[in-house]
Amino acid sequence: MSRDHDRPARVEDVHELALAMPHVTVDHAAGDKPVYQVGGKSFIFFRNPRPDAVDPATGERYPDVIVFWVESETDKQALVQDEASPFFTTGHFDGHPSVLLRACRIGELTRTELAELIQDAWLSRASARRASAWLSAHPPQ
Repeated sequence: MSRDHDRPARVEDVHELALAMPHVTVDHAAGDKPVYQVGGKSFIFFRNPRPDAVDPATGERYPDVIVFWVESETDKQALVQDEASPFFTTGHFDGHPSVLLRACRIGELTRTELAELIQDAWLSRASARRASAWLSAHPPQ
């Protein structure tokens, strides 16, 4: 594994890695925040500040939340239950297969970990045919 993959992840990596997946299009939500989609289904988006994601000390809305789809509620809980993890959720996302990550905490992940998260997000939303083709070309190591 190269040293580049072991380095702390950066927000720029989200864009680069998402665009590297096949059949990805980018839409822009309010505030010109990117929404990465496969087959018209979002798998990552940069969220505008919302009242459900706030700093507990100040009440200020988080301006830097990124939403990543996950395969299942089990996967979601595995990522958000560890208090040391940078992933979280809010009541707004109860029952929604996604996790939230503040951009200011993205460096707590390695680039490799971020790549896996993005690949899993893409796989959770891609058609069965596209997912199968991608998995055939990228077998687990």
